[in-house]
Amino acid sequence: MAEIWCETETVTAAAASCEPSPRTARRRRKEIQRFRFVNGAESMAPDEEFCRKRQRFDCTASTPGVLQKGFGSEVEEPESETNLNGSRGLLGASSVELGPSDGCPRYGVIAICGRRRNMEDAVSVRPDFLRRGSGASERYHFFGVFDGHGCSHVAVSCKDRMHEMVAEEAERVRCCPLPPAEEWREVMERSFCRMDEAVARGWDRPRNASCRCKMQTPRSEHVGSTAVVTVVGPNRIVVANCGDSRAVLCRNGVPIPLSSDHKPDRPDELERIQAAGGRVIYWDGARVLGVLAMSRAIGDSYLKPYVMAEPEVTVTEREEGDDCLILASDGLWDVVTNEMACDIARMCLSAPPADGESGSNRACSEAAVLLTKLAIARQSADNVSVVVVDLRTNS
Repeated sequence: MAEIWCETETVTAAAASCEPSPRTARRRRKEIQRFRFVNGAESMAPDEEFCRKRQRFDCTASTPGVLQKGFGSEVEEPESETNLNGSRGLLGASSVELGPSDGCPRYGVIAICGRRRNMEDAVSVRPDFLRRGSGASERYHFFGVFDGHGCSHVAVSCKDRMHEMVAEEAERVRCCPLPPAEEWREVMERSFCRMDEAVARGWDRPRNASCRCKMQTPRSEHVGSTAVVTVVGPNRIVVANCGDSRAVLCRNGVPIPLSSDHKPDRPDELERIQAAGGRVIYWDGARVLGVLAMSRAIGDSYLKPYVMAEPEVTVTEREEGDDCLILASDGLWDVVTNEMACDIARMCLSAPPADGESGSNRACSEAAVLLTKLAIARQSADNVSVVVVDLRTNS
């Protein structure tokens, strides 16, 4: 046991006086305070919150504020928005997930609040959400990133139901004679349209205690979400994008964008908005009617028809040189280029596995975490959600 004597300075208000002198208005006095420290016991600092040290962000450590899931489990946001320090901050509302190793492509997922006050992103991972046959070669896997704006409930609704709508629409055209590419385009377009109509009706409103619209009517016209979803099949990758989230394929070390950001100042989007009678106003960037910084989104009924929910769909045949697929919200892409993201993901996937691990059981998760760290280090001001899917057949 040790005792330390410290000299502290406190300020006390002096008694009322007729003299306007600052010396009589405020009187400083110094006093000695004793702090006792006992070995083996917790020390109590005067300001515990101020003295709390920042901990290192490690996806493998068991730290509060980061949810770690087993292989193949569903991503869920924590109920309380806490960062690794136990308080709100850059890593609030975070979650980490590792992909399975039995038939489904290995994947890593992380979603963090970042420098935003509220977490409005949502991530959906649904292995084996659709089977077109009895064999493993006919299994399809769903991945989606949804970046909400105005509130989180539209993004959460997309997370909960979008994969179901895609599966239902795919089952409807099972026997359709259309080519596979056209078939998937129609499936995605109808699914996004159904999701947009459901959100407009206020259907399936999630019960979220942190929802900022909880005091409003379920049918909120001022809330929306971007959506970039992909269906990974045995022979092709289907990507549907609506908004400014992005999907990038890394093939033989070269990034191949599978989606194009829907920004209001994109020439074709600008022409479409103006043809519909809308305007793009530059207010801290290009915005539809000076409000929304994207030209397509699910929800946002008050901005229709200028902001629409019709996705752009790409169908890409898988090749031997495919390394990985990266899906992320604009919190990453605002500060990280496609080339840099591809290089980081390939670096993590090419690293030798640790003892007791096979293939890329943790490599995808480490890639997602490293990309998120880079976005935060580069001063990303938005929520950051990243999904990394390993496409190597021999992993």
